[in-house]
Amino acid sequence: MTSTLDSLFLLAQGGGGNPLAGQFVPIILMVAMFYLLLIRPQQKARKELQARIDSLEKGDKVITTGGMHGTVHQISEKTVTLKAGGDNVFLTFDKPSVASVIKLKSEKAASSKDTKTDKK
Repeated sequence: MTSTLDSLFLLAQGGGGNPLAGQFVPIILMVAMFYLLLIRPQQKARKELQARIDSLEKGDKVITTGGMHGTVHQISEKTVTLKAGGDNVFLTFDKPSVASVIKLKSEKAASSKDTKTDKK
């Protein structure tokens, strides 16, 4: 009878559980926070950039990872040729080296909005 009371007393105090389980909870919370705050937003941004690269068109303005600004002149399966600077200066880059894309259509839409507001 005493052993039953002792075991109930130990369970009530929490002494019967696994002591390692309490140590894993903070680690699991930290991994979840890293995923939600760092990994997931980075994956989302990379997918958006990849979608923009896949939809490149002639005339779009781009910036490469090396900082080169140019206008898309020609697109192939793995490379993009940019017109940069002066007369007939063409540079060929791999598509993954494109860091940001400014779509030609969005620039035209923005300029047409500016001209509409100027007329008023």
